[in-house]
Amino acid sequence: MNFQVVIVGAGPAGLAAAYELSKRNVRDILVIDQGKAASKRQCPMSKNYNNCARCDPCSIMCGIGGAGTYSSGLLNLNPYIGGDLTEFTSDEREAWELVNTVDQMFLENGAPNILFKPDRERVEELERKASSADVRFIPIDQRLIGTDNACAVIERIHSRLEGWGVKFLLETKVAEVKEGELLLEGGEKVGFEYCILAPGRSGMKWLEGQMSRLGIQTQYLPVDIGVRVEVPASIMEPVCSIEHDPKFHIRTSTFDDFVRTFCVNHKGFVVMEVYDDHVGVNGYSFTNKASDNTNFALLVRVGLTEPLEDTTAYGRSIATQITILGGGRPLLQRLGDLRRGRRSYWSRIERGAVKPTLMSVTPGDVSIGIPYRLLTDILEGLEKLDRVIPGIAGDSTLFYAPEIKYSAKKVLTNKSLETRIPNLFVAGDGAGVSRGIVTAAATGIVAARGILKKM
Repeated sequence: MNFQVVIVGAGPAGLAAAYELSKRNVRDILVIDQGKAASKRQCPMSKNYNNCARCDPCSIMCGIGGAGTYSSGLLNLNPYIGGDLTEFTSDEREAWELVNTVDQMFLENGAPNILFKPDRERVEELERKASSADVRFIPIDQRLIGTDNACAVIERIHSRLEGWGVKFLLETKVAEVKEGELLLEGGEKVGFEYCILAPGRSGMKWLEGQMSRLGIQTQYLPVDIGVRVEVPASIMEPVCSIEHDPKFHIRTSTFDDFVRTFCVNHKGFVVMEVYDDHVGVNGYSFTNKASDNTNFALLVRVGLTEPLEDTTAYGRSIATQITILGGGRPLLQRLGDLRRGRRSYWSRIERGAVKPTLMSVTPGDVSIGIPYRLLTDILEGLEKLDRVIPGIAGDSTLFYAPEIKYSAKKVLTNKSLETRIPNLFVAGDGAGVSRGIVTAAATGIVAARGILKKM
């Protein structure tokens, strides 16, 4: 088989790249992914939020739509959230144009035409309150697709691309990348004139290995390690009524480390994610189902230099240790128990004001699994947030662990995301050039435009 353009990975980056090329009348395109079509990806979480132990990890992370298909489906419409798109553009105006192009792709394929745009006067009031607590509030325009709608939107993008002539080769793994050729598992070869490698988070180790073999430089990026916090929705309502997914940046007092909130799911659900050798937690929000709680990640940014640089291995070691402590399930602890140096039991949790939305957990002690410095950062960060959102650091507040956001090794490229090997491009989270749906899709467009310039 031979194609003009081959794209490895059908997540936001790969789909957006195919979309951009197709709109410019490039028709000889093949997209390869090791997962299934969105309609065939089975996840018990979509019907039963506590039945996550039976999830096929590849159904969650792989397939058309990528890992974002089973996220809250929130589009952060800002070029500085999830990366810095100005790194790949000539100016800020072009970076904003990329964000708008991504937003338009989702709108054209059924994303709700409802934009959460913070009210300026209320934003200024929240910014002042946050500043007084030594916290920075980041206002952003956001579009919520919703976990329940994301699959249908992705299916429409898939269908439209096929209508434009794009070919999809699914449930297929690429064994090796060569100049002008891909070797598939099973021995088949696929030739190309141009190639975009966008394997997503699930393929970041694979891509790292391919880059090493091809002599393409990469560099380690920080990892975010923390917990998912769950509180009564009433506590978060005043802030979530201003910003659907409010983002706060914090510098801790003891270690001067960077802590941030991430993926706020107002009236949402905590869910378990299953990986090859560990479990993790995440949060979902639905447009047709609500809980009495709000959950969000509270993450500490960890960058390493020497002798250990591999942030992924470090994060995975913490996640694996917590998985062992939880007997194959995430750990759950009341904040009041953590403060008093004791583990949580179901009896203590049941007496609290917050009823957990995820029951496939093990009550325990997160301080055994999370290093002292990181746990200190988390507690100090939450205490500062409590001055902005009163009640968020109450004794009944729940901590789920581990919540870890890995960063792939960043592939070093030019501004068009072309590697040192001519006509070989990269894009998305798996290449370390983005951290989220919008920025991943935007880098796919950058790579596609890089190809168009060379055609």
